[in-house]
Amino acid sequence: MSSRTKGREHALQILYQADATSTDPCESMALFWKTFSEDKVSTKTFTEEIVLGVKTHCKELDEAIQKTSTNWRLDRMPRVDRNVLRIALLELTHNPEVPAAVVINEAIELGKRFGAEESGAFINGVLDRIAQEMGRTT
Repeated sequence: MSSRTKGREHALQILYQADATSTDPCESMALFWKTFSEDKVSTKTFTEEIVLGVKTHCKELDEAIQKTSTNWRLDRMPRVDRNVLRIALLELTHNPEVPAAVVINEAIELGKRFGAEESGAFINGVLDRIAQEMGRTT
């Protein structure tokens, strides 16, 4: 598993915990690193970039997700799906060097691994639509 893939996975776990416990993502991240160590500095750095990016841009990310996910209120989405979408949308909007197809495929895999059976398809649909609206074709 690449360090970026693992970083996304760690970020999802941290953001999920923060979402589930209504705590600051930085508090959840500190607890995560106390409990789980990361050998690769690059993975830890990437994880922290994602978590801090989602925290900083959460309002705009959530607005874009809400606008695109018709018939789904953000607070009704499963926590895994909501946080996978936040991570992927952060990458789509703030890391243009990462191809949209890579971002979307990584998000789908996270959804399949940690979410419900239909999470991958839901995540794909939302992110594909957002990427098209942004002009970042897959």
